[in-house]
Amino acid sequence: MYQNSPITTESRMITAGILSDTHLSGCDTHFQRVVQHCFQECSVIIHAGDLTDISVLQAFADKTVYAVHGNMCNPSSRTTLPSRLNFQLGRYYFGLTHGAGLGYDIESALQDLFPTEDCLIYGHTHHPVCHRVGGRLIINPGCFTSSGRYAAAGTYAIVTIGDHELQCTLHEVPDLS
Repeated sequence: MYQNSPITTESRMITAGILSDTHLSGCDTHFQRVVQHCFQECSVIIHAGDLTDISVLQAFADKTVYAVHGNMCNPSSRTTLPSRLNFQLGRYYFGLTHGAGLGYDIESALQDLFPTEDCLIYGHTHHPVCHRVGGRLIINPGCFTSSGRYAAAGTYAIVTIGDHELQCTLHEVPDLS
């Protein structure tokens, strides 16, 4: 279900939605409604692991999906999805992994794991991050479900990829109950 062929375009903006740590056992209607709201403008979805069950990706059937498994994924997800993935969107190269097992300093480990990629994406910590280190964009979308610390609202990221730009914004998941 995940895609690892490059999306290359000339003079076209690509909008990608990034989420992680959904921790769901299935793709229910509430989840589908929330992801439709959050990612309606996105043609690409990037899931940084701990989706738990592979069926969660059914919510993105009409989009190109890049996904990895995390430490909380069931056996089916672990055998279907890789632990790390390299891919290209536009002219930029991305490295994606969940982050579990990379030690205390995940971001340093990411730079060793993906030494040439323009954008490094991880999850696991449930703490949203969007910043640059040495010109490389580093993103952790946080925990998509509201199971974050102290029942904080869920978070996700939107990346816009153009001919000469790679930008990220963090967002809070709205309460659509």
